[in-house]
Amino acid sequence: MTGTATAPRFACPAGTFTGWRADGVLRATGIRYARAARFARPVAEPPATGVVDATAWAPACPQPEAPELERLFVEPMGDLVADEDCLRLSVTVPEDTGPGAGLPVLVWVHGGSYVNGAGDAPMTDPAALVREQRVVVVGVTYRLGLLGFLGDVGGADGDRPANLGLLDLLEALRWVRRNVAGFGGDPDAVTLFGESAGGDAVAHLMVAEGARGLFRRAIVQSAPLGLSRGRARMSAAMAAEARRVGAEAPVEEVVAHQARVAGRARRHGLAAAMPFGTQYGFPPLPAEDARAAAWAAVAPEVDVLVGTTSREVAFFVPLVPAAGRLARVPGVGRALVEAVVRVLTWRIYGRDADRFARRHRRAGGRAHRYTLSFGPPGAPTTGAHATDLPLLFPHRRTWEHSALLAGTPWADVEAAGRVVRRVWADFARTGEVPADPAPFLAVDAG
Repeated sequence: MTGTATAPRFACPAGTFTGWRADGVLRATGIRYARAARFARPVAEPPATGVVDATAWAPACPQPEAPELERLFVEPMGDLVADEDCLRLSVTVPEDTGPGAGLPVLVWVHGGSYVNGAGDAPMTDPAALVREQRVVVVGVTYRLGLLGFLGDVGGADGDRPANLGLLDLLEALRWVRRNVAGFGGDPDAVTLFGESAGGDAVAHLMVAEGARGLFRRAIVQSAPLGLSRGRARMSAAMAAEARRVGAEAPVEEVVAHQARVAGRARRHGLAAAMPFGTQYGFPPLPAEDARAAAWAAVAPEVDVLVGTTSREVAFFVPLVPAAGRLARVPGVGRALVEAVVRVLTWRIYGRDADRFARRHRRAGGRAHRYTLSFGPPGAPTTGAHATDLPLLFPHRRTWEHSALLAGTPWADVEAAGRVVRRVWADFARTGEVPADPAPFLAVDAG
């Protein structure tokens, strides 16, 4: 790394990038890692000529508005623009880092049910994690929804491949492998981490064709793995509706049609809770009946930290009117809601996290299984889905007054966050996690 005191410059095989300094870290943002035509596989970005300005946030993939999320978070997307040309990544490094520093690298895959979110959303700003733990964090933006996670090869409108968002993420990991040393990172010490749909993507990237050797460790946070099976008929029904939008339609029309496409999932049970997602049997994923064997085959090569929050489904209760009506049943309403929260948390998240860890260990890999329960005792959102995010990424404007943390003093968030950031970074460094490092974080190391 070279440059002035205010404008750091990073040189790597992809080119020379002028970044920026803020919040005690150095950043190079909005770097292209690939390009893709609509419904087409990504093509790696060639090396740049000249010096590239890397001081703008990566744009978000176009996506529908999510007013229900706005009620839980405070400006979760900040002032990010949306652009279909969104295959970008951003690198954040400690302020005094230079090339050759060999720091651990964590590559962040954002969540959002494969339809919302962005790599540079302020709600997942990695500055605190980078400053405290002296790691490099790479945030990746990839295609979502109809643009990234629904396809049917050979459909009526031609070739619309499935899993394009996963293919985007693979290209981003290849970029990291080739270039992160120029930012002070160690390409042989890459940890992939993601939450919710991002955790689901991390788990599936472990068995994606072409992914071997691109990362050494994986942190799978609150992945809805219980929704990942038996989706073929649902995806086919959705793809039939998706064909009604031509490949050349304005992107606004594609995004607007997404709700109609998702509507085709309603008859397909619990999987309809996350209608867009990974599709087995299409590149780069194995067939569904080969998935367990594929995860077992890579277990000795990838250390895993997999876990859930204690009451995942509590996150969704305020978003479901029927849950509110159930809670108002005299005498037993709150107990009934809590029973639903516990059962669905186990069915969608916990059961498969347990299975994932056990299979990984049986196959010769290292796997740690955690449960995080953060929040005031008895509060509606204690241990809810996404309560790990403000601990990892304490962007105060987004989180302090969010409904998700209602009743939680910011000092408690800061104290608990220091523990979680240390545990995650130590795992990235060593592949190990201490047993039960905090009262709110239980870890089974097997």
